[in-house]
Amino acid sequence: MFAAVPFLSASPLVAAWTSGTLTGLGMFAAVGAQSAFILRQGIARAHLFSILFICALIDACFIFASVSGLQTLTARLPGLAGFVLWFGVVFLSWYGLQSAHRAWRPAAGAQAEQAALSSRRAALLGAIGFSLLNPHFWLDMMVLGSIAHGFADARFGFAAGALTASVLWLIVLGLGSRLFAPFFRDPRAWRVLDGAIALVMFVLAWRLAAGAIAQ
Repeated sequence: MFAAVPFLSASPLVAAWTSGTLTGLGMFAAVGAQSAFILRQGIARAHLFSILFICALIDACFIFASVSGLQTLTARLPGLAGFVLWFGVVFLSWYGLQSAHRAWRPAAGAQAEQAALSSRRAALLGAIGFSLLNPHFWLDMMVLGSIAHGFADARFGFAAGALTASVLWLIVLGLGSRLFAPFFRDPRAWRVLDGAIALVMFVLAWRLAAGAIAQ
């Protein structure tokens, strides 16, 4: 794959990092539950930097943990995946209902901004919840860990590349939320945003529940 680029082919670590970055971008660059939460908090200018930091820290810990053998833990605790899945369904449904309520009964611009998690503690707990209570997060970690082991001694280079992708996507979300902030001086824009977020949350919750029932 990297034979055409002498520098990459000469360095397994660089090749692993590049592969990890590209794989991570393919997996992370999607507007899911965590991304929607970050966008809303960023538009409301509510503790965006702290949220981005905690999300990056969680990704770093679990990406490297997955490469170190997170699969072994889940194999020894078979009930963990089911617990996280159903807790995720409840969590996403609850947040979807909150967003739908705001879309149905809009507030004024200032009040709409205050509907974001205004306290730092609540915002950080929200960021943690949208990461760790999202079964797709755990699936991504399992996949990354499996792929990384194909790089043998350079597997931590792959992990560093996946973390690079995570940080890049978080930066894009942070900058994007700031760029779109001026459009949300109109309360109608908040209604559209909250309606879209509610739809995303409900679809994710439904898909998770359907998958669990089908197992």
